[in-house]
Amino acid sequence: MKKRYTSIWFRYLTTDWLTLRKPDLVNTAFVFAVPDHGRKVISAMNALAEAKGIRPGMAVADARAIFPELEVFDEKPGRNEKLLKGIAEWCIRFTPSVTIDLPDGLILDITGCTHLWGGEKEYLLDLLKKLREKGYTTRGAIADTVGAAWAIARFGKKTPIIKSNEQTEALLPLHPAALRLENETLQRLDKLGLQQISSIISLSRSALRRRFGENLLLRLAQAIGQEEEYITPIQLIEPYQERLPCLEPIRTSIGIEIAIRKLLEGLCLRLRNEGKGLRVAILRCYRVDGKVEQVEIGTNAPTHHIEHLFKLLQLKISNIEPALGIELFVMEAPKVEDLYASQEVFWASKSGMDEQELTELLDRISIKLGSYSIRRFLPDEHFWPERSIKPANSVQEPPAFEWRTDVRRPTLLLSRPYPIQVTAPLPDYPPILFRYQGKVHHIKKADGPERIDREWWLDNGEHRDYYQVEDENGQRYWLFRSGHYTEDGAEWFLHGFFA
Repeated sequence: MKKRYTSIWFRYLTTDWLTLRKPDLVNTAFVFAVPDHGRKVISAMNALAEAKGIRPGMAVADARAIFPELEVFDEKPGRNEKLLKGIAEWCIRFTPSVTIDLPDGLILDITGCTHLWGGEKEYLLDLLKKLREKGYTTRGAIADTVGAAWAIARFGKKTPIIKSNEQTEALLPLHPAALRLENETLQRLDKLGLQQISSIISLSRSALRRRFGENLLLRLAQAIGQEEEYITPIQLIEPYQERLPCLEPIRTSIGIEIAIRKLLEGLCLRLRNEGKGLRVAILRCYRVDGKVEQVEIGTNAPTHHIEHLFKLLQLKISNIEPALGIELFVMEAPKVEDLYASQEVFWASKSGMDEQELTELLDRISIKLGSYSIRRFLPDEHFWPERSIKPANSVQEPPAFEWRTDVRRPTLLLSRPYPIQVTAPLPDYPPILFRYQGKVHHIKKADGPERIDREWWLDNGEHRDYYQVEDENGQRYWLFRSGHYTEDGAEWFLHGFFA
């Protein structure tokens, strides 16, 4: 079967992506820029900036001289490759062979695929339509060779579909830039007046090799089909999944337990060989009546310990209703993480549970009481107290920085400050009493204020002046005043309780 390729060109790949994230930029001319020898150079621009005469490689200072209102954003290295990889994985539905064509394209091997859409024209129209609906400006072409499809997608002006064995005729009127040549080679071709591929193809190979090097001959031969060009398709990670069909429908809990153990043996063997552990496991039981029973477990740390996972799933068996019987079991691990073996110190005395035993205990408690019954928190780098902690993803996740110990903080911090009524003698003096949930608390001792400024880069508003106070019953509270006193007084809040 004759090979057929599709080339997809994303003319404004990164700028289209940013416009999707920030819709207010849809009517704004903007560019991405990268540092280059002490100046900033444009790496990508949107259609509005291009219409103003701005091009890649232009210095930002020169571009703003042309269009002073130009918005400039810093380019993040590797962003285009990451975007193309995500789009390439999506394109697997059109062909199993997709490769990334940096910096702004994809190559699809569509041999034997287009008949499912009714032909190459319908195939290309559907592919480009779906990509444009996602917000990307695209052009595409189909040809016998990768080089010809690439050239027509970017420089073609007639039909985007080149019939088999007609790629040479389609390439002749195009500029030599359609051959994917280096800028230095293109500049030399322009100086010699070779403005079309037809002018190059008529010259002898020895003359072309002597003047322009071997790469020009290679690219020309690849484009017209005289030299084979191989592509390296992206490899999708095989899902962590095990299937177990049953010869007879399973209706008993013992049968379900046997199926779970067999599934875990296969799944954990692969995880162990790849140095990974699962964090979430989903068991789906397909009944003979067409319904699906599903249970799910989660772990506090990655693991491939079969016995531990079996005990967790065993606690869920009572939630499975087999009815007339289960004919297929499927176990999937949608979330896996790298698992590193912990080093044991054999000369140290064991004073309590090791980390694995503690993690497994937490897993069992979570299964019985609910996944939110046990939470671990880590310090977060924020001034605002309610933002200064974050939930940990796992028991093993290390903190990015240490907990603050230079200031006192309440044992119980409210997720939202509770408004209270306060009587204070003078501005910046501690309150003498406050009313909380209808009860008046007379303050005997107080310490403060501790001023905590609002993070202006996140939101606007007043600062807070915190006080640690103790009432007549010895109970201690964390109060704060929002902003300064005004003619109308000030707003006070209760934010925490000390032990």
